[in-house]
Amino acid sequence: MATDITETAHAVDAAAVIGLLPNRPRLLALGEPTHGEDDLLDLRNALFRQLVEQQGYRTIAIESDCLTGLVVDDHITSGRGTLDEVMEHGISHGWGASPANRELVRWMRAHNEGRPASERLRFAGFDGPLEITGAASPRQALTALHGYLSTRVAADLLPCTAETLDRLLGTDDRWTSPAAMTDPARSVGRTAEAAELRLLADELAALLDEQTPHLLAATPRDDWDRACLYGRTATGLLRYHYWMADTTPARMTRLVGARDRMMARNLLAVAARGPALVHAHNSHLQRQKSTMRMGGRQLEWWSAGALVSARLGEEYAFVATALGTIRHRGVGTPPPDTVEGLLYALPDDRCLIDAPRLATSLGDTPPAPRVSPWFGYAPFDPAHLPHTDALLFTKDVPQR
Repeated sequence: MATDITETAHAVDAAAVIGLLPNRPRLLALGEPTHGEDDLLDLRNALFRQLVEQQGYRTIAIESDCLTGLVVDDHITSGRGTLDEVMEHGISHGWGASPANRELVRWMRAHNEGRPASERLRFAGFDGPLEITGAASPRQALTALHGYLSTRVAADLLPCTAETLDRLLGTDDRWTSPAAMTDPARSVGRTAEAAELRLLADELAALLDEQTPHLLAATPRDDWDRACLYGRTATGLLRYHYWMADTTPARMTRLVGARDRMMARNLLAVAARGPALVHAHNSHLQRQKSTMRMGGRQLEWWSAGALVSARLGEEYAFVATALGTIRHRGVGTPPPDTVEGLLYALPDDRCLIDAPRLATSLGDTPPAPRVSPWFGYAPFDPAHLPHTDALLFTKDVPQR
């Protein structure tokens, strides 16, 4: 078996990743099993540079707020804002403080200097404007969409005025209260105003769609793309707030499902622009159902990767990451009968595994699931091997 496993291992580089796939995918998804480890982000950065230089990739999309991501994209394409400002305001979840993320943005901006628009790299956040403590107000997305349409289509086609939106939205703290995450009664997602806003957001998004030929002729494609992003985000946020106000047992399942649906719609829009590297947690990119235990309940939902893979087929590829140790987090040497344990016995500190071939070599005796002593690390599920295009294994994650 050790020989078979050795034969599934390759050096870690972009050429090896593409070589394991039937063709160059439009979306190459690289997952991570934990957040906040710059060693993994440095590896992501290196692979992205190789994909740009060798495979013609032009976009990276990461698990960050899709609206604040526009700040990063503006910086790397036009130089707008300083690097400090962009890292503070352009990447969500606190990940703008990461040195590896800072280096990614710096390198992309330097790469774009002096290049024509067709050759410039692009950046996208593909998460919704969501945090663990709650969701953003739909104000930014709704008013931006309305503002785009109001200057480009006849006034009598608009379903409402900007003043109507402002009245219905009220103050933003009504929407962003952290108490609503744990107490549905504190959410405004099922108020009469929210119901009317959902209808108006749907009508504005429909009008944007109906007027596409005119809008593309009258406005730059990037402006139309952003308007579509505003439409997706407004309707997605209002749906998310609706489920925050739910009191049934389905509440959390619908919330996590709504989040990944927003991610999937954003990824499909990224795919329409050309080949891109996608980076997020494994659970958001895998083809199998995602699971999580919360409040004594086992949640199951289809991840963004599963939704996108169903649409794109072989144009979507998923490379999961698995780790041996994260000793500064209390994650020690993996048991030898787990996937991580089998790979830990290989001589290289880092390798790329042909996951379907490894699954075949293991035959009818699949490895045991690994159990992590730290909640922040999700071990690789051995049942996912046949449904994963490649597995990137790092033996030890050093503390910085």
